[in-house]
Amino acid sequence: MAEMEADFRHETDRLVLRDWRAEDWPRFWQLTNTPAVMRWLGGVADEATRQGAMDRLAGYRERFGHTFWLLERKHDGGHLSGEMLGFCGLKCANVEGSPVFGMVEAGWRMREDAWGHGYAKEAATASLDLGFNRFGADEIIALTVVGNAASWGLMRKLGMRRREDLDYVDDHYPPELNPTIVYLITAQEWAQRRDD
Repeated sequence: MAEMEADFRHETDRLVLRDWRAEDWPRFWQLTNTPAVMRWLGGVADEATRQGAMDRLAGYRERFGHTFWLLERKHDGGHLSGEMLGFCGLKCANVEGSPVFGMVEAGWRMREDAWGHGYAKEAATASLDLGFNRFGADEIIALTVVGNAASWGLMRKLGMRRREDLDYVDDHYPPELNPTIVYLITAQEWAQRRDD
């Protein structure tokens, strides 16, 4: 499934999904490592947690040909081109022992002032298209927790179905952030949705 490119870049109407550069990280953490953004992700990340996330994202790209790409806004209604919004993309689910281990996972994280503008849906739609049409996934999951209604609400808008049979407890998170709940869409369902 891995398809490596020298520099990954994908554009939508308003957004650019691209590979990470070393200089992106300080700004990314400044924008997204906040109590509001990290509320459902275990809280504000310390230095070790941030470094682990950076290493994992680079590793996904290297091993699978895709990752949670950096997300930038194009020039849009007076906003600056190249403005960092967060990330969105694809990785392989990596919680060992979970029923979704190794499945292709779509995910996103946006800075707080980017919420409510449809950027996450636009970027996630592009990621699902890429997952099915470029990277050859048969099905794609997305993960969240029950309390994160904005996240699972978007999963529903994308046509993903709740799969309680795949839910699991992730010991990396406290009880109030468990269980991890799973949504899923197949390549056939996505193609039918895109044709409608």
